[in-house]
Amino acid sequence: MKSQPSIKRIQHAGTHAFLIIVGLFFLMPFVWMVSTSLKPDNELFLWPPKWIPGMFVWSNYPDSVNYVPFFQYLGNTLTISGLATLGVLFACPLVAYGIARIPWKGAKPLFALTLVVMMVPYQVTMIPIFILFKNFGWVGTSIPLWLPAFFGAPFYIFLLRQFFMGLPKELEDAARIDGASELRIYWGIMLPLCRPALLTIALFQFMGSWTDYQGPLIYLSDESKYTIMLGLQAFKTQHGAEWQMLMAASVLITFPIIILYFLVQKSFIQGITFSGIK
Repeated sequence: MKSQPSIKRIQHAGTHAFLIIVGLFFLMPFVWMVSTSLKPDNELFLWPPKWIPGMFVWSNYPDSVNYVPFFQYLGNTLTISGLATLGVLFACPLVAYGIARIPWKGAKPLFALTLVVMMVPYQVTMIPIFILFKNFGWVGTSIPLWLPAFFGAPFYIFLLRQFFMGLPKELEDAARIDGASELRIYWGIMLPLCRPALLTIALFQFMGSWTDYQGPLIYLSDESKYTIMLGLQAFKTQHGAEWQMLMAASVLITFPIIILYFLVQKSFIQGITFSGIK
């Protein structure tokens, strides 16, 4: 009869093997993208497909930068993503703190309204919001792509509210006894404690703005203001697909997100699990 520790080791090994297989399955599209970005023209559509190019064409990467106004699109995307991320970091913690930690009659109805808004599909509000921005004269600019973030996002408010609820009430009580104002408690005590959750929503928002295609497609018409996603798709539509260069540009676009994730990975996991203070 096998000992209990041996059974546990076998179970752990089986679990890790399963996770590795699933991880490799999800990694395959990225590997194929990198492989295609290094292939010559005559190996793009071979059957069966070649995962490892017969000859690595490293020139596809500098060519992809010149294939489209890459750095112009990249600058536009960075500006929009940065402003949108700054917006949610400013607005969402304020709203979440007011709902979670300040006792007032409107907290529960406001939280319920936040949940209701979170469940409304974007397609329902897309036309009214477009008409609103059109009346403001902002259609054709990047303002509609980042300004709404400064008014909060329901999912991020919900996430931060749950995090604030897990923090000890004794912290703010002690601060109030010492004469700290509500703003001082929020800025000096509560906000630093929710750093993992803040990094989580910053990562979500940056990724969402970075990879957004529908928003720029609706609001941007001037090619000089295109984001990287819209620029690559427009060039593909107008001039045909140079797949190896498009894949090379896609690899260059993906790497910043991967690097950002690994930089905030620890805090990201803490934020998702709603851990407060130890």
